[in-house]
Amino acid sequence: MARRATDRPHTRRDLPAWPTDGLSYGGDYNPEQWSPDVWREDVRLMQEAGVNIVTLGVFSWGLLEPREGEYDWAWFDEIIGLLHDAGIAVDLATPTAAPPSWLLHAHPEVLPVDAHGEREAPGGRLGWCASSPVFREHALRITTALAERYGDHPAVRLWHVSNELGGGNGRCWCDVSAARFREWLRAQYGTVEAINAAWGTAFWGHTFADIEHIEPPRGDKHKANPGLFLAFERFSSDELLEHYLAEAEVLRRHSAVPVTTNFMVGSGGHVVDYSDWAGHVDVVANDHYTIVDDPVREQDLAFAADRMRGLTRAREPWLLMEHSTGAPSWQQRNRAKAPGEILRNALAHVARGSDGAMFFQWRASTAGTEQFHSAMLPHAGTESRVWREVVALGSALRRLRGIAGAPVEPAKVALLVDEESAWALQQGLKPHRALRYARETRLWHRVFWQRQVLVDVLPVDADLDGYDLVVLPTLLVVSDAQAARVDAFVRAGGTVLATYLSGIVDETSRVRGGGYPGAFRNLLGVTTEEFRPLQADESVLLSDGGRVTDWSEDTNLRGAEAVVTYADGDSAGRAAVTRNAVGDGAAWYVSAQLPLDSATRVADRLIDELGLPRAVEAGTGIEAVRRNTPDGDVLFLINHSDADETVAVSGRSLLDDDATFDGTALVPAGRVVVLRESAAE
Repeated sequence: MARRATDRPHTRRDLPAWPTDGLSYGGDYNPEQWSPDVWREDVRLMQEAGVNIVTLGVFSWGLLEPREGEYDWAWFDEIIGLLHDAGIAVDLATPTAAPPSWLLHAHPEVLPVDAHGEREAPGGRLGWCASSPVFREHALRITTALAERYGDHPAVRLWHVSNELGGGNGRCWCDVSAARFREWLRAQYGTVEAINAAWGTAFWGHTFADIEHIEPPRGDKHKANPGLFLAFERFSSDELLEHYLAEAEVLRRHSAVPVTTNFMVGSGGHVVDYSDWAGHVDVVANDHYTIVDDPVREQDLAFAADRMRGLTRAREPWLLMEHSTGAPSWQQRNRAKAPGEILRNALAHVARGSDGAMFFQWRASTAGTEQFHSAMLPHAGTESRVWREVVALGSALRRLRGIAGAPVEPAKVALLVDEESAWALQQGLKPHRALRYARETRLWHRVFWQRQVLVDVLPVDADLDGYDLVVLPTLLVVSDAQAARVDAFVRAGGTVLATYLSGIVDETSRVRGGGYPGAFRNLLGVTTEEFRPLQADESVLLSDGGRVTDWSEDTNLRGAEAVVTYADGDSAGRAAVTRNAVGDGAAWYVSAQLPLDSATRVADRLIDELGLPRAVEAGTGIEAVRRNTPDGDVLFLINHSDADETVAVSGRSLLDDDATFDGTALVPAGRVVVLRESAAE
């Protein structure tokens, strides 16, 4: 079977018009929660804040179509008219994220069913099954009605299909989904014999006599056949994509306006395969929220932004569709943002390629599940620090409008990520079931981020031309073709760093024979006899002074040289980090779950050996990224530390008319400096 779950041509259109003039600024607006007099106040305050676009209609289905086939457009016409008269563009959402109560009452079968066979109750987010033909029929009807009415409206500058697809309905185990899954299997594999061969169903006597006998992996996911599990994950992503494409086709039939949907890209695995989805949206857009107990929240933000940039074509701009001005509502202990953090977070996204900064939401809700979620206009109103910072951010984005459309500087480091590897790592009886895919992706991004070395976070099938270093963090699922591409990259002079649990299984989740690390064994010049997961109270000393927890291996050198070794424990004397010279390139292997200090030492050696460019020479608290404009490079300097930093650079501030920098720039603690650089004399 083909590795990619979908084999359809991309449908993204080449549309030159960005939805706003300059950088986009605004957020989700839910006027249905408020009276018309509040609408007018909202529009006035949006103008004060510099808002130029809002997302409208995400949860409005039940009010736009209060009864099947009966529409109430009057209030929607009014609010769209108010926004248009104020010069505020509309990102118009199809309201299919929130099926109305009359639909759920008449057709409860559209509600998702969980892995244990229980049908979800109404009231959650995205409470519908992507395989349901009943839901599809109703969703396309409201989408058609909306497109026919507003497809040519001058205020509508972007279409927004549903909302965070998969965020609540990523999987459904109902009988309809099961039937669709079997159709999908026929298209992918052809015969039951091919499925049995690929999945190794002879184990536990699970050989299938007919495709009709195959069910989704219900119940305990750790008992499912790994091939079955991975196939169902791919199918589920495809079903949601099919729904997106069905709505997008309606919109494109009635309107020339660009179409998008908001991804939920972060640093871990995702419910859908965004690398497959990205080619079907006209504007690649993302929602990103930091996690309260993440000790390096700003680096998670940078990772997500670098990953979004990697999903676009030719370093195109993308759009931050949602983030927060303060505390979200869905974490255990929701954290308010520190003074200045709104600007730092927003401009960090802009620095890394977003042509805007949008929020959920405009006005804080007083009722409903997310009544304590932060907003651009908080419960405290305009006499608040958050409001003052929102107005200041609007001013900053207007000053930076000239960077719209400008690419981020080319990176020389690529980090390959793969949803299928994330799915496979989290399922089944693995050697260490507490390992998380995001651990290594974040670690290896972080060690370059803290050295101001730009990293492109790319899909596993991305073009590797132009990169000097490619990092493969826990790339568990690898096809022969992908392994061959990595091999060719190294033999042409590139450098690869692969971590433990990379190349272990093929695209059907079967373990590759011949020893670990599987597909990359010959390239890396090592073999691993046994994985040696460490127990919760165990650690192993390394020869560089670092201490390993969670994962180690019994690794043998087969041409590679040892760079770091295990200094004690059962693997004492064996290699923890290796380097293998291959052709004109080199292949590094990391068999241990390295601590930050050890990984940083490896990164420093790679930076020196390969001459990887640093944006600036600065401490680890400074984030530095350039965007290349026709008028010269624009450098973003973001100080995430609690101490002032001085950076060697010259140029003119774009945020402060009076500030110029002649050789050095002071970046105060917690502040941002953006400058157009001067050429060195």
